Amino acid sequence: MAATKAAPLRLIAAALLVTAAAAADAYTNHTVGGDAGWFFDSTANKTSADYAAWAANTTFNLGDYLIFNTNTNQTVIQTFNKTTYGSCITDDALDSDTFQYDGGSNEFGSAMTIGVALTIEGTQYYFSDADDGEQCQHGMAFEIKVGHGLGLPPSLNQPPPPAYVPPPGEDEGQSPPATVANTPPTSSNHATMAGASFLASALLLVLISFVGC
Repeated sequence: MAATKAAPLRLIAAALLVTAAAAADAYTNHTVGGDAGWFFDSTANKTSADYAAWAANTTFNLGDYLIFNTNTNQTVIQTFNKTTYGSCITDDALDSDTFQYDGGSNEFGSAMTIGVALTIEGTQYYFSDADDGEQCQHGMAFEIKVGHGLGLPPSLNQPPPPAYVPPPGEDEGQSPPATVANTPPTSSNHATMAGASFLASALLLVLISFVGC
């Protein structure tokens, strides 16, 4: 009887191991806040989800994406600076450690979806600095710790393309004129030139003598 009960338990354990292995072999898109999305009710001063709790119950690895389903009433700030995160604003943030994402629209209330690739291991922070940081102060913020997982996929592990360089203009595109160096005469050239000068002088003297006669 005991052996009969143990068999289903072993099957369940094996299924859990297979599920865990499959999860470890794939990259994941994490929808921030789940179905509630990334929203803030300015009237109630309340977020649509408990983002800190959501992040605490989620595992993040390199190559995963954070998906923010939101609108332009909120912002999406990513920072690696704990001081910036604690201040809830980006006034003193550095471009090297703090980034703002947008959906390409400035229209207030316009829906947008923002995907943020996780490309750096370790702790990083996210918040909305809208309303002078008030949204962040009322819970629109969370921190995550990114593990190595499978490492970065090839699509995220390539160096950035080189900076764009405009093509040269018409004048810039022309090759500069070739410089021709003056070549000193060789010894044979010099002898030829000296002989020609002597012959010309002799002919001149003969002509002068003939005219004198």
